[in-house]
Amino acid sequence: QKTHLKSVCLQYPLYRLLNNHCFCLLKNGMGLIIFFLCAYVPKTEAGHCKWAEVLKDLEKIKTSKDIDVSLYTANADEDVKCQELVMRCFFLETEVIIQECNIKNCSKTQDVWNIWKNGNESFEKKKLTSTKSEKCKECEEYEEKNFTEFVQNFVKVIQRDCK
Repeated sequence: QKTHLKSVCLQYPLYRLLNNHCFCLLKNGMGLIIFFLCAYVPKTEAGHCKWAEVLKDLEKIKTSKDIDVSLYTANADEDVKCQELVMRCFFLETEVIIQECNIKNCSKTQDVWNIWKNGNESFEKKKLTSTKSEKCKECEEYEEKNFTEFVQNFVKVIQRDCK
């Protein structure tokens, strides 16, 4: 019971402090404006590009010398209607990089894993919305390119999607 009593004794002064100083700001117009700006601004910056974390990890791995693999690489200028399918292809190819890194014990394995994980989380949240048109290619229809070109195109496609 002593613990409960101490808790109550601490909660009341905290309540009074918040009530007197913080909630009174909400009673006037300026306080409300500040409250909404503080609540809104971080969300807009974070929500600007859902692939921001993937871009950071791509920057980390792009100079890796221990990843030597050829990958199906979509063109950065593919039809906009195929954008989601193109993104899926890039994320599927990261699985190949993960396998390569597991075999060769790459220094950037965790960064590649993060790219794959973040991409899959985004795709799991929504079903495939783009319909397969005749213009869209399957992943295996793209030309195989080296790792450096793959990363460069991947970055371009993400940047295009974030605009």
